[in-house]
Amino acid sequence: MDTCYKHVFGKLDITFCSEDECVKQCDMIIAIGGDGTILKCSLKGCEFEKPILGINCGRLGFMASLEHSQLELLDKLFSGEYTLSRRMMLNVNVECGSENKSYTALNDVAVTKADDCKIADFEVSKNGRLISSLRADGVILSTATGSTAYSMSAGGPIIEPEMKCIEFTQICAHSLFARSMILSEDSVMKVKCHTNSGSHAIVSVDGNNVFRLSSEDTVIVSKSKYFVEIIDISGGSFFSSINKKLMQPLKESAEDGI
Repeated sequence: MDTCYKHVFGKLDITFCSEDECVKQCDMIIAIGGDGTILKCSLKGCEFEKPILGINCGRLGFMASLEHSQLELLDKLFSGEYTLSRRMMLNVNVECGSENKSYTALNDVAVTKADDCKIADFEVSKNGRLISSLRADGVILSTATGSTAYSMSAGGPIIEPEMKCIEFTQICAHSLFARSMILSEDSVMKVKCHTNSGSHAIVSVDGNNVFRLSSEDTVIVSKSKYFVEIIDISGGSFFSSINKKLMQPLKESAEDGI
């Protein structure tokens, strides 16, 4: 257990060590919560190559293999009755003048206009070639895993999570033909945001590491050398989640005449 809890459980027969040491010694990481909890655990999981089992206590939980009502299935961890879903991650470099910031994302990178910005123009290029110049509230670059997150809310397609690709989705684009693009895993994407004088854009990596950008800054996104393995105990848990949490409510609403 992490040493920060020693004052709470110190009298029990528990071994205390740092978080990194805990992850090094474990066989797997069990994340209890929603998809946000799994996202936080993914950084340690990819660094130390430990698979992650998600137990959903949130609302959607597309990355979780189990619901909190299915804990009896945990026995399958000991019998080896589970599969591993290997997920691609993104490497994110933010060039802010002379300073470079680097991050790893499992879901997505979003570049959006800040509250002080009325109009924002975005330039998105792949491997040095401009593929989109648009006026919008923002753009999202996501993995297949992240296709059910912010990108889906912005109108992007659902992608089978094991696929290796980068999804480009526009947010409220001022265009009649704003559509998502699915790009190859070897794509190196660059995003620049030109805002009106004195205003800014915002970059968000997996919903965290949020900070402001100026018009001179560039966000570079590519396939990461890291990956995450998600434990699937129930079998086909992703498609089951899509059916139960997205499709089934629509069917029930139709049947009720809503």
